[in-house]
Amino acid sequence: MLRIHFSDADLMRVRILAEPDPMWEVLLSLHLTTPTAADRRFDGWRRGLPTRLTRPISILRTLSRPSGYSPDFLTPSEDVTDFGTGLDLVLSTPRARLRDDITQLAAGTRVASWPADLADGNVQALKLLGNTLRTYHDEAVRPHWEAIRRHVRADRRKRAELAVTHGFEAVLATLHPSARWRAPVLELAYPVKQELVLDGSGLTLVPSVFSWPGPISLLRQPDRPVLVYPVSPKGDWTADSAAGYDRSLNSLLGHTRAEVLRVIAALPRVNTTELARAAGISPASASQHTSVLREAGLVTTGRSKGSAFHELSERGSFLLRG
Repeated sequence: MLRIHFSDADLMRVRILAEPDPMWEVLLSLHLTTPTAADRRFDGWRRGLPTRLTRPISILRTLSRPSGYSPDFLTPSEDVTDFGTGLDLVLSTPRARLRDDITQLAAGTRVASWPADLADGNVQALKLLGNTLRTYHDEAVRPHWEAIRRHVRADRRKRAELAVTHGFEAVLATLHPSARWRAPVLELAYPVKQELVLDGSGLTLVPSVFSWPGPISLLRQPDRPVLVYPVSPKGDWTADSAAGYDRSLNSLLGHTRAEVLRVIAALPRVNTTELARAAGISPASASQHTSVLREAGLVTTGRSKGSAFHELSERGSFLLRG
């Protein structure tokens, strides 16, 4: 059981992230790549995973097992709304933190050679981690990002209304069927016994589509403690990601231009070369499509160190949200 101890000040400092955290979605989705580990709502998502992810999943699962401890550095404590920023934070983890987290991992399971190299800050091990995380994210999480965002935003609106009407105690008591609010303590079903005393630091609630079967927390909490809780979409939620709305967007912009827009949304401040690579087109074609999207007011383009970088505009964000 996880028991979280609140003071009055902590209740005033509870907040819910407005956007999903891509690093938590990557980590927790990895736990669900084994069919026996999840309920039926993830069947469609697993069936859609390409076979080329077999090796990246195998590599990452040496760090992120379906049960037990996963290194805390894989989910940075800073508010992260785009994968590129999150990956940069992971790869810039101080060597002492890498060593501590890998040592903790090794205490519960046999650790392969490359995580051991990672603990030493080995450049090649960090490069393997970065490349593998990006490949997995791009194939397993990014295609469903808009659906994930819609579910997270809907859950946040519901909980904001609950907080206004009944207070944050009601929000906490409804985070999960196992949640029990026994003032001033929140109790949650958890695989290990853990006590978290907030002591005035407040609590950040992180809504997650891939959090299953229940809430999850960090072993070593940051200054602002974190609790990830399941949003629990109904049915085959992956159908929201692509089917109807994506077809309409493709019809409006054309398949390639719509994909360019999606890539820019998923990779803020992406440069033209990276955009071309992610969209599977030439740099010249990427430049042409961004020019059209910019003229339509859907993206903005700036320059940094001689390279053009692209970001979604407010209008473009509104269009993608549907």
